[in-house]
Amino acid sequence: MKALKSYTIPFVGLKVGEHHFDYQIDNTFFQHFEYDEFNAVDVKIDLKLDKKSTLLELLFCAEGVVNVNCDITNEPYDQAINDEFKLVVKFGNEYNDENEDILIIPHGEYEINVAQYIYELIILAVPIKRVHPGIEDGSLQSDILSKLEELSPSVDIKTKSSEDIDPRWNNLKKLLTDK
Repeated sequence: MKALKSYTIPFVGLKVGEHHFDYQIDNTFFQHFEYDEFNAVDVKIDLKLDKKSTLLELLFCAEGVVNVNCDITNEPYDQAINDEFKLVVKFGNEYNDENEDILIIPHGEYEINVAQYIYELIILAVPIKRVHPGIEDGSLQSDILSKLEELSPSVDIKTKSSEDIDPRWNNLKKLLTDK
């Protein structure tokens, strides 16, 4: 976790007011979390830390793209990411992160590591169902789809005429109309 040391913010030396931190996230960041569902990552995190006398307010803004595989065709594509997350850090007797929007840290703490929050923000910004944009507009060209079309059997639909209907059905239809 020493590699994630750059995501640790020592807030004790900061003046009261707004402070900005920028992070450029790539694949090496996700390797520390052993997360390998992204082919490539290029996300910029803008973190605004508003230090107040009794608490800290952190606003994470994520913007960029992640390259993922489509759930339907398994073709890779770039998924745009644009999301934000607000976290309030309060001081208390013991560490408590049960509430997702409020983090309570002990009074003696002097720094906070934001790597886990950045990780969760990016993961949750990706849609649950990943669909290649070429599927929706019909412009997706892939080797797999062309091979499936080549191997698919041609379908000859034979329409049934009234002559092909079993005559017993006609007798049953008469029962519906008779009263």
